[in-house]
Amino acid sequence: MIMPPDMVIFDCDGVLVDSEMITNRVMQASLAEHGLPLEIDDIMDLFVGGTMQGVMDLALSMGAKLPGDWLNQMYSEMHAVLAREVEPVAGAIAVLDALDAAGIPYAIGSNGPHAKMAVTLPKCGLQERFEGRRFSREDVANPKPAPDVYLKAASEAGIVPSRCVVIEDSANGAKAGVAAGMFTIGFHVETPKERLASICDALFANMSELPTLLGLKPHSGGAGS
Repeated sequence: MIMPPDMVIFDCDGVLVDSEMITNRVMQASLAEHGLPLEIDDIMDLFVGGTMQGVMDLALSMGAKLPGDWLNQMYSEMHAVLAREVEPVAGAIAVLDALDAAGIPYAIGSNGPHAKMAVTLPKCGLQERFEGRRFSREDVANPKPAPDVYLKAASEAGIVPSRCVVIEDSANGAKAGVAAGMFTIGFHVETPKERLASICDALFANMSELPTLLGLKPHSGGAGS
């Protein structure tokens, strides 16, 4: 792909907002309480990049005794903790500043619900930057690893998928980007590199590397950079 792209589409959790370890911790405590003790590494292996319904279905199949309203309980607990603790991923705001300086549009394509983004994005100072450019699995027929949410983001912007770049931190999400026909870059600061290497077109471990990968000049300044 010739860089810079015409559009960049970011996954949200773990790419823009540093929420993965927070939600994993809440999930771990709840599953243990309901008969399924797991290590944090197991939580990441099994659940990161999926949907909460997928978490519930798999946990039940593994022997967890979850109540019928477990999803609602989990969302309530997660949102409360995120509202207190979540911060932007280090360097993410500087990347957005560089994209703005280059006149390149960007969007979010998330497997998470809009209600979760409504908690994390304002807390991280990102709500206005993604106004009208936040897309959830709630907006499409199929969640990642299906390409639907990424294709919707590109379609809404009027940009062909082949000129879009996806930034992902999970294998599920990376598969979605590739299936959408988009150049897919894997962020492996928390995800083991090998899980992304066979799927993605490029990899990086620090947001400071991303402007160069995108063919941009690094932009200095910006809160959270």
